[in-house]
Amino acid sequence: MPKSDGDTLLIKRYASRRLYNTETSDYVTLDDISGFIREGRDVQIVDLKSGDDLTRQYLLQIIAEHESRGDSVLPTNVLTDLVRSYTEGAQTMVPDFLAASFDMLRDGQTKMMERMSAPMGTMPGFEQIKQQQEAFMKTMMGGWAAGSVPQQEADHDEGTDSESELDQIKKQLAEMQDALSKMGK
Repeated sequence: MPKSDGDTLLIKRYASRRLYNTETSDYVTLDDISGFIREGRDVQIVDLKSGDDLTRQYLLQIIAEHESRGDSVLPTNVLTDLVRSYTEGAQTMVPDFLAASFDMLRDGQTKMMERMSAPMGTMPGFEQIKQQQEAFMKTMMGGWAAGSVPQQEADHDEGTDSESELDQIKKQLAEMQDALSKMGK
Protein backbone atom coordinates (compact mmCIF):
# COMPACT_ATOMS: atom_id res chain seq x y z
CA MET A 1 0.00 0.00 0.00
CA PRO A 2 1.39 3.45 -0.85
CA LYS A 3 2.66 5.46 2.07
CA SER A 4 1.89 9.09 2.63
CA ASP A 5 4.36 11.62 3.98
CA GLY A 6 3.55 13.81 6.98
CA ASP A 7 1.81 16.53 4.96
CA THR A 8 -0.21 14.27 2.69
CA LEU A 9 -3.70 13.43 3.89
CA LEU A 10 -4.40 9.73 3.35
CA ILE A 11 -7.95 8.87 2.30
CA LYS A 12 -8.94 5.21 2.05
CA ARG A 13 -11.72 4.02 -0.22
CA TYR A 14 -13.71 1.12 1.16
CA ALA A 15 -15.41 -1.55 -0.94
CA SER A 16 -18.66 0.37 -0.44
CA ARG A 17 -16.93 3.28 -2.26
CA ARG A 18 -17.11 5.38 0.89
CA LEU A 19 -14.07 7.55 1.49
CA TYR A 20 -12.43 7.44 4.92
CA ASN A 21 -10.19 10.21 6.28
CA THR A 22 -7.45 8.42 8.23
CA GLU A 23 -6.46 11.62 10.02
CA THR A 24 -9.84 12.38 11.61
CA SER A 25 -11.29 8.85 11.49
CA ASP A 26 -14.47 9.85 9.69
CA TYR A 27 -16.05 9.54 6.27
CA VAL A 28 -15.61 12.36 3.76
CA THR A 29 -17.18 13.43 0.48
CA LEU A 30 -15.63 14.71 -2.73
CA ASP A 31 -16.53 18.24 -1.60
CA ASP A 32 -14.58 17.67 1.62
CA ILE A 33 -11.57 16.46 -0.34
CA SER A 34 -11.85 19.46 -2.66
CA GLY A 35 -11.85 21.70 0.43
CA PHE A 36 -8.72 20.03 1.82
CA ILE A 37 -6.94 20.64 -1.46
CA ARG A 38 -8.05 24.30 -1.62
CA GLU A 39 -6.65 24.71 1.91
CA GLY A 40 -3.27 23.60 0.56
CA ARG A 41 -3.25 19.97 1.64
CA ASP A 42 -1.93 17.21 -0.58
CA VAL A 43 -4.31 14.27 -0.70
CA GLN A 44 -3.70 10.65 -1.58
CA ILE A 45 -6.65 8.33 -2.12
CA VAL A 46 -6.00 4.58 -2.05
CA ASP A 47 -8.21 1.54 -2.39
CA LEU A 48 -8.24 -0.25 0.97
CA LYS A 49 -8.36 -3.75 -0.48
CA SER A 50 -5.97 -3.54 -3.45
CA GLY A 51 -3.79 -0.62 -2.33
CA ASP A 52 -4.18 1.00 -5.77
CA ASP A 53 -3.64 4.75 -5.89
CA LEU A 54 -6.95 6.30 -6.97
CA THR A 55 -5.95 9.94 -6.49
CA ARG A 56 -5.95 10.89 -10.19
CA GLN A 57 -9.37 9.30 -10.74
CA TYR A 58 -10.94 11.23 -7.87
CA LEU A 59 -9.22 14.52 -8.73
CA LEU A 60 -10.57 14.26 -12.28
CA GLN A 61 -14.02 13.52 -10.84
CA ILE A 62 -13.80 16.63 -8.64
CA ILE A 63 -12.83 18.76 -11.66
CA ALA A 64 -15.66 17.26 -13.75
CA GLU A 65 -18.21 18.01 -11.01
CA HIS A 66 -17.04 21.63 -10.67
CA GLU A 67 -17.15 22.12 -14.43
CA SER A 68 -20.64 20.61 -14.69
CA ARG A 69 -21.93 22.92 -11.93
CA GLY A 70 -20.86 25.97 -13.89
CA ASP A 71 -17.66 26.60 -11.92
CA SER A 72 -15.82 26.64 -15.23
CA VAL A 73 -12.10 27.19 -15.06
CA LEU A 74 -11.11 25.28 -18.17
CA PRO A 75 -12.19 26.93 -21.44
CA THR A 76 -13.56 24.62 -24.12
CA ASN A 77 -10.49 25.09 -26.33
CA VAL A 78 -8.23 23.92 -23.47
CA LEU A 79 -10.41 20.87 -22.87
CA THR A 80 -10.35 20.15 -26.61
CA ASP A 81 -6.56 20.41 -26.66
CA LEU A 82 -6.35 18.06 -23.68
CA VAL A 83 -8.46 15.48 -25.53
CA ARG A 84 -6.24 15.90 -28.60
CA SER A 85 -3.14 15.35 -26.50
CA TYR A 86 -4.37 11.83 -25.74
CA THR A 87 -4.81 11.02 -29.41
CA GLU A 88 -1.83 12.72 -31.02
CA GLY A 89 0.93 11.11 -29.01
CA ALA A 90 1.69 14.28 -27.05
CA GLN A 91 1.30 12.53 -23.70
CA THR A 92 5.00 12.94 -22.99
CA MET A 93 5.06 16.71 -23.47
CA VAL A 94 1.70 17.87 -22.15
CA PRO A 95 2.05 16.82 -18.47
CA ASP A 96 5.40 18.61 -18.15
CA PHE A 97 4.02 21.72 -19.87
CA LEU A 98 0.92 21.82 -17.66
CA ALA A 99 2.96 21.28 -14.49
CA ALA A 100 5.38 24.07 -15.46
CA SER A 101 2.48 26.39 -16.33
CA PHE A 102 0.77 25.85 -12.99
CA ASP A 103 4.09 26.27 -11.15
CA MET A 104 4.55 29.64 -12.87
CA LEU A 105 0.97 30.65 -12.04
CA ARG A 106 1.40 29.66 -8.40
CA ASP A 107 4.75 31.48 -8.13
CA GLY A 108 3.25 34.59 -9.72
CA GLN A 109 0.33 34.57 -7.31
CA THR A 110 2.68 34.12 -4.35
CA LYS A 111 4.91 37.01 -5.44
CA MET A 112 1.91 39.25 -6.05
CA MET A 113 0.51 38.51 -2.59
CA GLU A 114 3.92 39.18 -1.00
CA ARG A 115 4.17 42.52 -2.79
CA MET A 116 0.66 43.51 -1.79
CA SER A 117 1.24 42.65 1.87
CA ALA A 118 4.65 44.37 2.07
CA PRO A 119 4.69 47.91 3.41
CA MET A 120 5.17 50.52 0.68
CA GLY A 121 8.50 51.63 2.15
CA THR A 122 10.07 48.23 1.50
CA MET A 123 9.15 48.12 -2.18
CA PRO A 124 12.10 48.38 -4.57
CA GLY A 125 12.44 51.88 -5.96
CA PHE A 126 10.04 53.41 -3.43
CA GLU A 127 12.64 55.82 -2.04
CA GLN A 128 13.54 57.01 -5.54
CA ILE A 129 9.88 57.60 -6.37
CA LYS A 130 9.41 59.46 -3.08
CA GLN A 131 12.41 61.72 -3.80
CA GLN A 132 11.15 62.40 -7.32
CA GLN A 133 7.73 63.31 -5.99
CA GLU A 134 9.25 65.65 -3.42
CA ALA A 135 11.40 67.31 -6.08
CA PHE A 136 8.38 67.63 -8.35
CA MET A 137 6.26 69.20 -5.63
CA LYS A 138 9.05 71.55 -4.59
CA THR A 139 9.47 72.68 -8.19
CA MET A 140 5.74 73.03 -8.79
CA MET A 141 5.07 74.88 -5.55
CA GLY A 142 8.13 77.06 -5.94
CA GLY A 143 7.72 80.23 -3.87
CA TRP A 144 3.96 79.92 -3.36
CA ALA A 145 4.37 78.91 0.25
CA ALA A 146 6.00 82.25 1.04
CA GLY A 147 3.05 84.10 -0.56
CA SER A 148 5.16 85.56 -3.30
CA VAL A 149 5.33 84.98 -7.03
CA PRO A 150 5.85 81.30 -7.91
CA GLN A 151 9.52 80.42 -8.20
CA GLN A 152 9.25 79.44 -11.86
CA GLU A 153 7.86 82.85 -12.78
CA ALA A 154 10.55 84.57 -10.73
CA ASP A 155 13.24 82.45 -12.38
CA HIS A 156 11.77 83.19 -15.79
CA ASP A 157 11.78 86.90 -15.05
CA GLU A 158 15.40 86.66 -13.97
CA GLY A 159 16.33 85.01 -17.24
CA THR A 160 17.11 81.50 -15.91
CA ASP A 161 16.36 78.43 -17.99
CA SER A 162 12.91 77.42 -16.68
CA GLU A 163 12.34 75.20 -19.71
CA SER A 164 15.21 72.95 -18.67
CA GLU A 165 13.50 72.57 -15.28
CA LEU A 166 10.28 71.68 -17.05
CA ASP A 167 12.14 69.11 -19.14
CA GLN A 168 13.64 67.70 -15.95
CA ILE A 169 10.19 67.43 -14.38
CA LYS A 170 8.85 65.69 -17.49
CA LYS A 171 11.76 63.26 -17.34
CA GLN A 172 11.11 62.56 -13.65
CA LEU A 173 7.42 61.97 -14.34
CA ALA A 174 8.29 59.54 -17.13
CA GLU A 175 10.69 57.71 -14.78
CA MET A 176 8.01 57.51 -12.10
CA GLN A 177 5.48 56.12 -14.57
CA ASP A 178 8.03 53.57 -15.77
CA ALA A 179 8.85 52.52 -12.20
CA LEU A 180 5.16 52.23 -11.30
CA SER A 181 4.41 50.14 -14.37
CA LYS A 182 7.30 47.79 -13.50
CA MET A 183 5.92 47.36 -9.98
CA GLY A 184 2.58 46.31 -11.38
CA LYS A 185 4.12 43.42 -13.36
